Amino acid sequence: MPAALPPTPPIEITVTGRGLAAAEGDAAYDVVTIDRDRLSTTASGRLEDVLRDVAGFAQYRRSDARSAHPTSQGATLRGLGGNASSRALVVLDGVPQVDPFGGWVTFTAFDPSRLGQVRVTRGGGSGVYGPGALAGTIELSSASPEELAPVEASILYGSRNSVDADAALSGKLGAGFATLSGSYSRGDGFIPIVANQRGPVDKAAPYRQGSIDGRVVFPVAPDTELQANMLMLRDERTRGLDGTANTSSGADASVRLVGHGRWGFEALAYLQERKFTSGFASANATRTVVTPSLNQYDVPASGVGGRIEIRPPLGKIELRLGVDGRHTVGETDEFYTYVAGQPTRQRDAGGATATTGAFAELSVPLLGDAIILTGGGRIDRWWITNGHLREQTISTSAFLTNTNYADRHGTEGTGRGGLAWKVTDAVRLRTAAYLGWRLPTLNELYRPFRAGPDATAANPALKPERVKGLDGGIDWTPLPNIKFSATAFHNILDDAIGNITLGAGPGTFPGVGFVAAGGVFRQRGNLDAIRSNGAELEGSFTDGAWRLSASYAYVDARVRGSGVSAPLNGLRPAQTPKQQVSATIGREEASGLSAAATVRYISGQFEDDQNSRIDKAATTLDLTAALPLGKGFSIQARAENVTNTLVEATVASDGTIERASPRTLWIGIKYRG
Repeated sequence: MPAALPPTPPIEITVTGRGLAAAEGDAAYDVVTIDRDRLSTTASGRLEDVLRDVAGFAQYRRSDARSAHPTSQGATLRGLGGNASSRALVVLDGVPQVDPFGGWVTFTAFDPSRLGQVRVTRGGGSGVYGPGALAGTIELSSASPEELAPVEASILYGSRNSVDADAALSGKLGAGFATLSGSYSRGDGFIPIVANQRGPVDKAAPYRQGSIDGRVVFPVAPDTELQANMLMLRDERTRGLDGTANTSSGADASVRLVGHGRWGFEALAYLQERKFTSGFASANATRTVVTPSLNQYDVPASGVGGRIEIRPPLGKIELRLGVDGRHTVGETDEFYTYVAGQPTRQRDAGGATATTGAFAELSVPLLGDAIILTGGGRIDRWWITNGHLREQTISTSAFLTNTNYADRHGTEGTGRGGLAWKVTDAVRLRTAAYLGWRLPTLNELYRPFRAGPDATAANPALKPERVKGLDGGIDWTPLPNIKFSATAFHNILDDAIGNITLGAGPGTFPGVGFVAAGGVFRQRGNLDAIRSNGAELEGSFTDGAWRLSASYAYVDARVRGSGVSAPLNGLRPAQTPKQQVSATIGREEASGLSAAATVRYISGQFEDDQNSRIDKAATTLDLTAALPLGKGFSIQARAENVTNTLVEATVASDGTIERASPRTLWIGIKYRG
């Protein structure tokens, strides 16, 4: 009788829900990682608040997504601001998250409780995620099975009749897993205008926001998994005046195939749909009368794209090869030029953009892994097509403007490279140089807009922005629980897109029409450059239940201008603070009892390109605490801006000041089991 065959060993299948691991060559770049513990312990529960832990992170406005206008929510790093479009590339599970029409980031779509990690790479270079990473890359990763409880839920009640709630379910699905989560927040809001400047027309600015996220991950081979994601969002806000309501809604869908085997690979395809509406109005000098000025009644936009990356097995040498592409289309439909409270004109402006690119990046260890040398490049082809601007008189349908802009296209070559040297087990030196670029958004190219008495014209001839820079730093880990890092950098953003002041009211100006006295006329244009030099310091310390982290950023940023932008030469870019500080100290017991305090400082920053108005410096204090009750329940307490510091978010040309969030207190309950 033949001998029995030995039993076949079981095939081990591991499902991670993540993309490919970070490249070894990333050791040469300035990378900061925010873990899940920090993501779930901020006083506001907002992702943009978490990102302020990162030295140099900034948005165009200091307000968060409960009170800021959505179009001012672009993200940037290293002082490369001065524009509401995002100059940092934000991706969620590999999918770009900038708005297809305007380039801003819809932060209300990202509930920190459903994220596992945030990874911020400061410094440009279009790298492996596509163009747009002028100031850096912010990678958001969904939580993995090990980080999720089968059931999680929390609800908190706060100041000004506010509610903040979220819930999530996760569990095995065959050999894979599935998650379903939702978040909802609302509040009666605060009055944006500071108390001593308010008038009868000023009122609180309520908000209501929610999102639903579904995710399925399952194996299709022992070392290959398929990840399917779906996200839906809705965001409703007002701006403290009648006629200023705005809404954002959208849906994202993506499929990613990830191979973790000998040949590593990723194949991603995604679709984004966005819709935006917004009303604009202005108050008179005594703030007794509100006059509507514009109604963006429909701003549809969509983005579709994908990327493929492979990593051949080359031993200790790591090679990344890939291609990617993205196509966006969108337009703004709006009423404007109001007479007796009714619009007299209608505008339709928009177009389409597309990019395709190929990249390669190589990382090589030297001297027994003591040195890692990395370098890569990419080449991109871009198109701007179907650009148009049509303006009509509503009563007669007669065209005031009926322009179809010429299609444009071009090619960009960029790259990055660096070196990391592990001097000792505790000390690592690194240096990197990079080139990157960003295509103008459809909003920048084709849509004129008004903010209070000021008017800004679009510019269909805008050129792509291009960055070149270098940095060098040291990472010091004297003990496993103590880490310090310091980085110095130099960046030049050529052809930076900015809003350039060209005149003052009263008067009639091209592209915007009449500007009243007290208002200014601007047009989007390419500055010669923005030069930004600075330094970033970060440190962390843990000792048992205690945890301390701190960051500091110093930025000396200056505009280089000539021609129509010559008056701006040597000035600081708008909305670019010189110094930022963040520090958090906290303690968390094994029982779940915890408390933490976060102090943040931001120096004064100029409101406008001419440096004539300043948003003053501000220091804020946030507190959080949790008290376990047993059986998975805990009481949650949070306090934002405990000292009720006035954080100036906007100073209008007439001196009117708008503030960011005042003191906000929260109490609630959380379940995790």
